[in-house]
Amino acid sequence: MVDMYLIILVIFTFLLSFSAVYFWIGRAKVAKMCGKDVHKLDGRIVAEMGGLPVVFSFLVGAFLFVAVRVFLFLSDKFVGAVFAIVLCVLIAAVIGIVDDILGWKIGLRQWQKPLLALLCAFPVMAVDAGVRVMSIPFIGAVDLGLLYPFFVIPAVIVVASNASNMIAGFNGLESGLSLIMTFTLGYYAFISGATIYAYLCALFFVSVLGFWVFNKYPARVFPGDTFTYSSGAFLGAIAIFADLEKVLVILFIPFAIEFFLKLRGRFKKESFGKLLEDGSLDRRYEKFYGLEHIAIYILRKLFAKASERGVVYVLYLFMLCFVGLTFVI
Repeated sequence: MVDMYLIILVIFTFLLSFSAVYFWIGRAKVAKMCGKDVHKLDGRIVAEMGGLPVVFSFLVGAFLFVAVRVFLFLSDKFVGAVFAIVLCVLIAAVIGIVDDILGWKIGLRQWQKPLLALLCAFPVMAVDAGVRVMSIPFIGAVDLGLLYPFFVIPAVIVVASNASNMIAGFNGLESGLSLIMTFTLGYYAFISGATIYAYLCALFFVSVLGFWVFNKYPARVFPGDTFTYSSGAFLGAIAIFADLEKVLVILFIPFAIEFFLKLRGRFKKESFGKLLEDGSLDRRYEKFYGLEHIAIYILRKLFAKASERGVVYVLYLFMLCFVGLTFVI
């Protein structure tokens, strides 16, 4: 049974996120922290770095969650875990801010991002999170010992935070995928008894939801690396603490596919579509260099036209296929 205080806190966090994003859109435009929406004929200018109010709302919600448990219920259990997750998300957000400020063309180099993402793993490693005994298919239970905190945890955080930035560039895409994955991990955490982490998923979910309202088509704000890094770091940290690494691996299969498609183009091909005179989209290249290109191809084959909204929905459905796969496996 979900406590009433949590329901109130979730509603408050959503309203805070909604308000913070609305405020940020205005301030970002005044500060000229904006970017061009390349999939619109009018070339509209949209506020950037929308991940900032998302992270802010989640931090406030998480701190209030801890305060209620400590001061009202006199329970400091899991406080260390909560702060480790919060710090992990905060460090990821700082890395994203640096990348956003430097710009997506002259931002951090590809080899610098994984190294910096290691910093996100330190709080999770410091509290010795997760279960060192893992069940490996065809092998059975294996005690990884020190390999878990010093190899598995950094690998999960680094991959999750960096991979979340790969499928991007369309209104509502990054935030929508984050909502699907956060809900899935929260559901598994809840049914497995890891309710604390399920509650954190609920707080992060509504923080993203308040942003998605403004980020969905037609977007009034873009997420930026501030959002994608922090979202990926959160998902990785939750998977470790709630012992849901297998679920996370399945959910990140689309990002693995995206990685190899981008590798095919040596990471020089853009995921954006080619904007046509009627406002529809076509592929920029003859070959596929991203799942976005495949989605455009499918839509044009089925309906003769591909819209930005349609591309996003196709990729939502593609992710939901892997959500279903987690139930099968």
